[in-house]
Formats: sequence, structure tokens, C-alpha cells
Amino acid sequence: MTQLTRTFAALSDPTRLSLVETLIASGELPAGALAAQATISAPAISRHLKVLREAGVVRQRIEGTHRFYSVDAGALARINSWTMDHRSFWGKSLDRLDGMLALDPEGEDQ
Repeated sequence: MTQLTRTFAALSDPTRLSLVETLIASGELPAGALAAQATISAPAISRHLKVLREAGVVRQRIEGTHRFYSVDAGALARINSWTMDHRSFWGKSLDRLDGMLALDPEGEDQ
């Protein structure tokens, strides 16, 4: 499995994606703060963070008994690179959709 595949697989779970979005918005946070914001148990959050860490999406810093997490900028760069490499496909697809909507903006030709 490639690093990019592991990255997308890790982010495919809504809880893990939410954790990453929180870390992007807030910066480095202790595991306890992430668990406090979640609707699932602290052990479940720890398991999700482990998946993200093993996929290279987040980094863990240990200070005493505390674990701090932050998003690995390399993971975001890989996602950005993949997205930009496929931009042409998405642009053409969205252009086709715009064209179809322009022909039938209300969906009445069905």
C-alpha cells in the first residue's frame, strides 16, 4: 500500500477526518483535548489517533505523561499534490456538469 493510499484510507473515517480538521484549525493539541471534544470514548479516540499516526497523517509528541498531536504537513502536501495532478479531470467533469445543468437547470426534461 502506498503512503497516499494509507493517507486516504485513514481519512475515509468521519471521526478521523474530524480529528484532522480540528488539528488543522487549532494546531497541536493534547489527546485529552481531542477526546473532550468527541462524542466517543477516550480509548476510541486513541485508536483513531493511532491509525492516523501510522498512516503518517498526524505526528505525536510525548512530554512527560502527555501526548500531543499535530497534522503532518507532508500528508497535506501529498493530498494537495495528488489533487493538483488530477485537477484537469475534475475541471473537465465539472465543466460537463455545468453544461448539463445549463441545458436543463430545473431537471424538468425527465
